[in-house]
Amino acid sequence: MKIQRALLSVSDKTGLIDLARVLEKFNVELLSTGGTAKAIREAGIPVKDVSEHTGFPEMMDGRVKTLHPKIHGGLLFVRDNKTHVDQAAAHDIAPIDLVVVNLYPFEKTVAKADCTLEDAIENIDIGGPSMLRSAAKNHRSVTVIVDPSDYASVINDLEELNGATSYELRKRLAAKVFATTAAYDAAISQFFHAAYQIPLPSFHMVSHGRKELRYGENPHQQATLYGDFSNLFTQLHGKELSFNNILDISAATNLISEFDQPTIAILKHTNPCGVGSDPVSLRAAWEKALATDRQSPFGGIIVTNRCVDLELAEAIKEIFSEVIIAPDFEAAALEVLRMKKNLRLIIDKMPLARKRAPGLNIRTVPGGVLVQTKDVVRVTEKELKVVTKRQPTPDELEALLFNWRIVKHVKSNAIVYGTKDRTLGVGAGQMSRVDSSRIAVWKAGEASLDLKGSVIASDAFFPFADGLIAAAQAGATAAIQPGGSQRDEEVIKAADAHNLAMVFTGHRHFQH
Repeated sequence: MKIQRALLSVSDKTGLIDLARVLEKFNVELLSTGGTAKAIREAGIPVKDVSEHTGFPEMMDGRVKTLHPKIHGGLLFVRDNKTHVDQAAAHDIAPIDLVVVNLYPFEKTVAKADCTLEDAIENIDIGGPSMLRSAAKNHRSVTVIVDPSDYASVINDLEELNGATSYELRKRLAAKVFATTAAYDAAISQFFHAAYQIPLPSFHMVSHGRKELRYGENPHQQATLYGDFSNLFTQLHGKELSFNNILDISAATNLISEFDQPTIAILKHTNPCGVGSDPVSLRAAWEKALATDRQSPFGGIIVTNRCVDLELAEAIKEIFSEVIIAPDFEAAALEVLRMKKNLRLIIDKMPLARKRAPGLNIRTVPGGVLVQTKDVVRVTEKELKVVTKRQPTPDELEALLFNWRIVKHVKSNAIVYGTKDRTLGVGAGQMSRVDSSRIAVWKAGEASLDLKGSVIASDAFFPFADGLIAAAQAGATAAIQPGGSQRDEEVIKAADAHNLAMVFTGHRHFQH
């Protein structure tokens, strides 16, 4: 199909002028709107405003400009249908053979920390999806481009086919349009259901990108990464990311988002091996995190919420790690870490507000998917309910909240012993909460760490008093747990008997 008339309206101007010049070369009449028309004119290329083409002005702050029969009639009429052709001629509707449209950046807008509901509403594109769908529906005759990366393919067809495009290309581009508009509408739907706290009536997977991975959790499994992960993380060095690396990066960045103070966490198989904070020195935070467990971090994941400096890099290089994640790396630190050929160095570009924002967690099950909202509850000191005779000291309170943020990211049953700036022992994923506690105590002993004066955090309530008694015997002086057991009174009495301070959060943090 030869292109005689094209409509271009894009928010992303990448490659726009190159495409417009090729269209000009083949005497294609260009229609455009707003900033796109301005950019084309400034490049010295003739362009006609859509309002001139339709004879109808833009209005309502630009909300209505392409919603007109001369636009959609020009896109939708079937070229070999005599009735359509006659009706188009009777109403002076000229064919539009190419549409180039980017959608308003709705997802980027709502990801901003200061985004209001009004901002979100104004970034819902109406005319763009309408034109894209009209053009894609009539792809037997109309070429439609939603992604600047496809400009080269269209230009190649125009050059080889003397100003025309092939049906094969138009089919591929139309399929991409429907995938894009479906994802766009799904993102809007999910945002509004979350904003208005309305249950989703149906679930739509939002995905813009697709990347084949070398394999899945094991070499015999195939795996693909969908979505905009690569827009949130930049790899500076090392081997290609694996399926397991990506899972670990997700777990690591979720955990580190709990902390505002300078913090380092070491993870293995998505569980934290150790976490440390220090207001002055990242190296000191590292030593605190590493001291919790010096064996498990081998081949693990390191994450920090501060720029990696040279002193920290020198310390980290002494152990074998798979991935290091940080908001940035000093040049000298990069030079040191790049000496390890396979070490993956990742810059975390995701804003903290997005990490802490409501969203969805998705798990597959036979015959369907389970969808739940993210666990983004952040308990404050004011929300804690002291249930024992003894009130926690200020240091104990600080320690309780510190370790509560960590236990949330440990596989259930989860127990964490620690102080106000470090973990001392982590017990994860056991069938019995007492066993998780025993493992945490054993790990602390293996690391030669004294639990005397520590606090204990439990992701769910203690069903019996034995778990709390074991914590007291290990040296803990305070406990934090959700509460809610039928035996809460029994557990509270045990805490009082051992002079433990205990607080209830009212929130459980199971992670299966």
